[in-house]
Amino acid sequence: MATEQTRDAERDAILAALRPVVDGIAATFGPVCEVVLHDYRRPEKSVVAVAGSVTGRAVGGAMSEIGMRVLARGDEAADELNYVTRTGAGKLLKASTMVLRDSGGAVFGALCVNVDVTAVGEAHALLGALAGLGASAAEAPVTTFGNDIDSVVDAVLDAHHLGRHRAWAALDRTERLDLFRSLDGHGVFAVRRAVEQVAGRLGISRASAYSYLSQARADTDPTPAGGHA
Repeated sequence: MATEQTRDAERDAILAALRPVVDGIAATFGPVCEVVLHDYRRPEKSVVAVAGSVTGRAVGGAMSEIGMRVLARGDEAADELNYVTRTGAGKLLKASTMVLRDSGGAVFGALCVNVDVTAVGEAHALLGALAGLGASAAEAPVTTFGNDIDSVVDAVLDAHHLGRHRAWAALDRTERLDLFRSLDGHGVFAVRRAVEQVAGRLGISRASAYSYLSQARADTDPTPAGGHA
């Protein structure tokens, strides 16, 4: 059976082999393309290689909400291909997130391709309007891309709690557990110090936050989950 040191060496080798691929893909598609290589063993600084500048990522930067969601799914994570999202600045992106696995099938990273199709979307809307085709398709969801993991966690919190304009005190026990279960499902608690950050945003103690997280996980799976808090 491979040791953790052996597995880490294998994962390092896979990441090293993909670094020139990052540059090659970005060069092929030009300035509208950004390719990001992630090592999920360090969620807060997961970006190990980047080419292009669509979302402003940099080596040493954090994963996005999409990466957190992949991390939360663990080895059950699947590739997310050719989806459409939008940056906080309004850029329309066509993107793919391809998970990286070691020889044992464990997910440890991802190769992400982001293509800025803002100009294409604007041209499509203009041509549709000229042709009288009516309203455009539904607005693409916004994804927070940031080099600071705290800003990504904050964005997820905004979407799950503050976006509902409801204070923690107004939530009943079921709603509180649902909130923690949803945050956990989005990978928030895979990030170091996330429990403290969530507790601070909600105005509760760290002990209370850990208690709700433990209860939410117990209600989801009778086998206690571990390692992510």
